[in-house]
Amino acid sequence: MYIPAHFDEPRPEALHQLIASHPFGVLVSHGAGGLDANHLPFHLDPAQGALGTLHAHVARANPVWRALADGDEVMVIFSAGDAYISPSWYPSKHEAHKQVPTWNYMVAHAHGRITIRDDERYVRGVVARLTRTHEAAQPAPWKMSDAPADYTDTLLKAIVGLEIEITRLEGKRKLSQNKDVRDIRGAGEALKAGGSDAVGDAMLAEAAMKEK
Repeated sequence: MYIPAHFDEPRPEALHQLIASHPFGVLVSHGAGGLDANHLPFHLDPAQGALGTLHAHVARANPVWRALADGDEVMVIFSAGDAYISPSWYPSKHEAHKQVPTWNYMVAHAHGRITIRDDERYVRGVVARLTRTHEAAQPAPWKMSDAPADYTDTLLKAIVGLEIEITRLEGKRKLSQNKDVRDIRGAGEALKAGGSDAVGDAMLAEAAMKEK
């Protein structure tokens, strides 16, 4: 990924937070059939390994787990939001007219080595952790034990676990940091007014930080 210095996010803790907050990632792999991309929810264990470990599962019918071998290199892409930026939102545009459209976004790329975990105990643990995490905000959180045991056991046999040891993390926060503070704020406020809160909030926070 091309990352100009002013858009670089090198802090592992910040990238871990992005992944934890936006855990639906794109697993990019290269097997015998060529490039493949699978959209999956991931659970991040930041304390497992030097840069953390990702855990996920796929349907047994998905050929990706058979196309890969333990130790193969893969990449998972996580996005925290994106938005079109109109030059009209920059105050400086109305003075000098030297602005053009762009697109802002926040992403993390987790490179790593994959291990295929085709065992019931592992996939049960992955599903349980994902469920606890994403049911936590519900008024009455669903638990695996809410379903009949034989039903759950049958479904678990139909999935295969994936474990990815992260070996390299890249992050990019493109939030108009190369613009004047007033332009960052102007675009951030316009995004917020239009309902693009994720990038809008991040841009306003960036503007506030630059003013300190």
